[in-house]
Amino acid sequence: MYHFFIEPSQVDAVNKTISILGDDVNHIRNVLRMKEGEEITVTASPEAASEDEPAKQYRCRIREFGEAEIFCDLCAEEDSGAELPSKIYLFQGLPKGDKMETIIQKTVELGVYEVVPVAMNRCVVKLDAKKAGSKVTRWQAIAEAAAKQSGRGRIPNIAPVCSFKEALAYADQEGISLKLIPYELAEGMEATKKLIESVKPGEAVGIIIGPEGGLEQAEVEQAKATGFSPITLGKRILRTETAGMTVVSWLMYQLER
Repeated sequence: MYHFFIEPSQVDAVNKTISILGDDVNHIRNVLRMKEGEEITVTASPEAASEDEPAKQYRCRIREFGEAEIFCDLCAEEDSGAELPSKIYLFQGLPKGDKMETIIQKTVELGVYEVVPVAMNRCVVKLDAKKAGSKVTRWQAIAEAAAKQSGRGRIPNIAPVCSFKEALAYADQEGISLKLIPYELAEGMEATKKLIESVKPGEAVGIIIGPEGGLEQAEVEQAKATGFSPITLGKRILRTETAGMTVVSWLMYQLER
């Protein structure tokens, strides 16, 4: 079933109706070519949902297509239940080409809470403020599409591009308690397993992933000084676009019940 995000004002719980507005109207009508009587699910925008009261998901049936609005009948209301019980922050070193798009798409599907693009010492890509802003806008759209496709209860945020120092400060600011940094010189898998298994529901987790050239030793030491623990990703060398997905997958497996 197709899934969309809406504003709380588009839900009329009294009359049991829901209105679809904006770009979703064209997408439903002309791209998906849906018809009256077909069902969709919608979730109120995450900004409107507090941490204590999760966003509600609604199942509704298309009643009528208007000029710039789609009118739906509310069929059922339920908790989304699609979010992980912990916030996972991915601090991703800027990769080359369109790899960041793939990283965002796949980690959003896996349940990441926020992706923070980080300009690290070995990043080949150098973005000025204008290009960085344009990229983040594009990446946010990809996050939204992935959240819709995977039935997420919220759209993960794509933070502005920051420096490595700013990323470490942001991890402290967000109260991230379990901090992980994959590194080729980390101890064996047994120590990594213990760290992954130690995560508890409600505990925020931060993951630093280096770019294609990897992390510099100085960056690893800076991260360790702020509480990040080096972990191994196994005996094989993983690409930057694979590394983050691997750690998020481990955490998803550990956290979901």
